[in-house]
Amino acid sequence: MNQEVKSGKILSPSTPWTDRPIPSIHVPDAKETIKATFTEPTIECPECHALVTRTAMSFNAYVCPQCDEHLKMKARDRLNWFFDQVKTEMGQEFHAKDPLHFVDSKPYPERMKDAQEKTGETEALVVMQGTIKNIPMVACAFEFDFMGGSMGTVVGDRFVQAAEKAIKDKQPLICFAASGGARMQEGMLSLMQMARTSAAIQKLKDARLPYIVVLTHPVYGGVTASLAMLGDVHIAEPKAMIGFAGKRVIEQTVREKLEEPFQRAEFLLDHGVVDQIVHRHALRDTVYRIVAKLMNVS
Repeated sequence: MNQEVKSGKILSPSTPWTDRPIPSIHVPDAKETIKATFTEPTIECPECHALVTRTAMSFNAYVCPQCDEHLKMKARDRLNWFFDQVKTEMGQEFHAKDPLHFVDSKPYPERMKDAQEKTGETEALVVMQGTIKNIPMVACAFEFDFMGGSMGTVVGDRFVQAAEKAIKDKQPLICFAASGGARMQEGMLSLMQMARTSAAIQKLKDARLPYIVVLTHPVYGGVTASLAMLGDVHIAEPKAMIGFAGKRVIEQTVREKLEEPFQRAEFLLDHGVVDQIVHRHALRDTVYRIVAKLMNVS
């Protein structure tokens, strides 16, 4: 026989409803916080702090659907999103060495291993060849989570290989830049990549092939001083931080407080450093139109 408990007493099914307990509803007080629950991992927008599922953010090209903030995008995700179809990936045969036996808080090989495990990439630059609509092209993207997207010898090797492939196949080269600069663990060898990449870009120009740079957040140091500022067209994503030295270093040097939007893409557009600022959702079509115009493709 089914029985219920009321105030420690057992109630029978024949107990009148007036004697039965009233179900209670918990109403949270002002001190309690109500949090949304998700069935999959979420990403918090750094600007408006909205929680968006990783799937929804991926379908929106990592642009916050609430405030339109452009979030960081992994290099491989960016290239797969950029191309309609990927033909091949290049540069995987290049691997970093430790010529200086550099040690800071940990040895360089150990730091490299940590970065590879963290990102799933072998280096800070990913290079792919593919097509957008009817135009084949080569594109490379920096992985900022890989040691700050720093440029070492392998990054230089992969970029030069991308340029040479573009020249061989008579295709444009697109570079998505996001870096903290040259990699200190490789010393002078990393600084030499500034000259190597610049020479490769000059070969592209001599071959009359477009080189378009997309400046994402952030771009600094030796990358800004070389391959990121030698494009035929410079496109920036909204609010991207772009410069050579960091804001804090400049403030200490000039002894002056630099207010926003100093070094933002909008500030650089006003001062003629970049050609245009393009929303990420319009980026593919913008690059396509520019390349089609420069290469006289109808």
